[in-house]
This record gives sequence, structure tokens and C-alpha cells, in this order.
Amino acid sequence: MSRLDVRSIGMSLLAPAIAILLSIVVTTIVIAAVGSSPGDFWSTMFEVPKPRLRVDIVNQTAMIYIAAVAAAIGFRMGLFNIGLEGQYTLASFAAASFAGAAYLSGWANVFAAIIVAMAVGAIWAGIAGVLRTTRGVSEVISTIMLNSIAITLVGYFLNNYGVKEGNSVHTKNIEPGTSVGGFAPFEDRDGEIWTLAIIAVLVGVGFWVLLNKTRFGFDLRASGQSESAALASGINPKRMILISMMLSGGVAGLIWMPAFFGGARNYGTSFQVGLGFLGIAVALLGRNRPVGMLFGALLFAFLSVKSNDLTFGTDVSPSIVQITQGVAVLAVVVTYEVVRRWRTRLEQRAVSRELAPTTEATA
Repeated sequence: MSRLDVRSIGMSLLAPAIAILLSIVVTTIVIAAVGSSPGDFWSTMFEVPKPRLRVDIVNQTAMIYIAAVAAAIGFRMGLFNIGLEGQYTLASFAAASFAGAAYLSGWANVFAAIIVAMAVGAIWAGIAGVLRTTRGVSEVISTIMLNSIAITLVGYFLNNYGVKEGNSVHTKNIEPGTSVGGFAPFEDRDGEIWTLAIIAVLVGVGFWVLLNKTRFGFDLRASGQSESAALASGINPKRMILISMMLSGGVAGLIWMPAFFGGARNYGTSFQVGLGFLGIAVALLGRNRPVGMLFGALLFAFLSVKSNDLTFGTDVSPSIVQITQGVAVLAVVVTYEVVRRWRTRLEQRAVSRELAPTTEATA
């Protein structure tokens, strides 16, 4: 391996190494500042998870990864789709309502509900895309507002048309034949890994193929880097913005589908909120790259699941985990930029040294 290859690999590993070290240091300082024991926190977090927790980590990783890919599609286009939360909330409710109505049965109902989820997510995100391309409204502002509208709409329809059981309300339960379930890698009491977690794999592979093997992926990356240059090369930026937003929303609609068909069986108290915002953080953490986001999703899922052990085994608040996640994202963003600038300066100096003899000889 050449010296250049070693240096390139070293530079690639330097940023995440610094980010991890910085996250550990900051988290330790925060824990000590609130009067808790950093040793108890880290010993609990680094303890090998029990089988039940391993199953939860895999399932959570799948949903967080889908959310991260949805966010990354927007980021690659230079768009900040903060509306993932509202998109997957509305899409999940629509899919659960459709599946619960039992217009179809078995796998046909599953596939149809998934299509409904993607369509609703795409349409809801498309509203922000239309506002951006026709009125110049920032997608940040419009998606934040659409989040609130989506949550309000779901609450209205759920309270007025949902099934009330005691103090809870939910959509109709899907038929037993529609529930996909999963497989138990350990004992039955440890739970199942959802079958539809495979959606995360398909989404990740599809995202990589889209970006690197298709003309649309090239147009997407080109438009995200320079809208004016893309326009000069024949790409329609407005069209790309609208398609990218709808594609991002369509993927967002898939976020909760593994959990819904894996065991939730209805939209209600079992619905997991916050996955959209986690997806944005993981996309930033993974630098919008499929493999990087996979490790980021696994890390966030591990931290989230293990935070439950803090409540029972230590005096450390589980909220510290959220601080760790936030510091990790900030550390990665900052260190990657610092290392990038340092690497650019080193390359410029190397070029200057190589050109110096040529300049002197010419003179």
C-alpha cells in the first residue's frame, strides 16, 4: 500500500475518531457535573445487551435507518426536510386505517397498505416541494408547519373515528392473517425481529443504486451541489426539488411499517414518535452515505435501548443518552469540517512543493 493510500485512510478515520473521543469526554463531564457517576454510566452502556435488548436494537435500527435514508435524499438535493415526523405520522395512520378496514386480505393487504403509506408520505412532502418551487417558500418553514398540521389531523380523525377502549383510542386492529410478525433468534420471551425490517435493507440498497448507478442520482447530486450549474447543464432544478421531496416523503412513509405489521396491529398508543427527528440526526452522523447511516442508526438504537438499564441499575438519568446523541452529531459535523479544511491545506502545500522546482527551473 502506498504512502498516499495510508494517509488517505488515516484522514478518513481521523474525523470519526475525534468525534467519538469528544462525545465521550463531553458526556462524562456532563454526568459528573450533575452529581452522578460516569463510571456507572459507561459500565452500563458498554455491558453486553441481553437477548431481548438485542432484538429491540435490531428492530429500532431498521426504523431509524429508513428515517435516515428519507432525510438523506433531501440533504443530497440540498433540501432540509424537517417534515419527516409529520410525514410518517400521517402515512402510518392512513396505512393502519386502510389495513384495518380489511378491503384485502393476507399479503395483498400488507402490500397495499405499504403503498398507501408511501403515497400519503410523498403527497404530504410534495406540498412543501410545490410551495418551494412555485412560491419560493423555504422547505424548513413549510415542513415544520406541516408537521403540526399532520399531527393535528391524525388526532382529529383518531378521536372522531377511532376505536375507543377505556382511556385509549386506536384504529381498527388488522386481521390476524395480515399480521406479518417475525422470527425469534433467541427464546420466545425475548421477542421477534420483525420480518418487514427487510424494508430497511431494500431502502439502503435502493438508495445506493439510485445515487451511484442512475441518471436521476447524478442529477440529484449535481443539483444539490450547484443549482445554477445543474440548470446550465440541462437539469430542471424545480422538477428535481419536487421529485426529491416526494421521494423523501415516500420513504418516510415506510418508517413505522415494520413495527405496525410486526406486532402493533393498530395505530394508537403503540405508535412510536420521534423517529423522524432521529433520522435527521443519523443522516448527519452518517454523512448521508448508506454505510455511514447504518452505523449511525445502530449506535442510536443501541443508546436508546440501553438507556432503559440506567433507570434500574444506576442513578444516572436516561436523558443523558439524548445528550450523548446530540453531542455525537455535533462532534461529527464539526470534526469532519475541520479535518476537511486541514486536508485541503495539506494537499495545497503538497502541490506547492511539487510546483516549486518547476517554477524555479522556468525562471
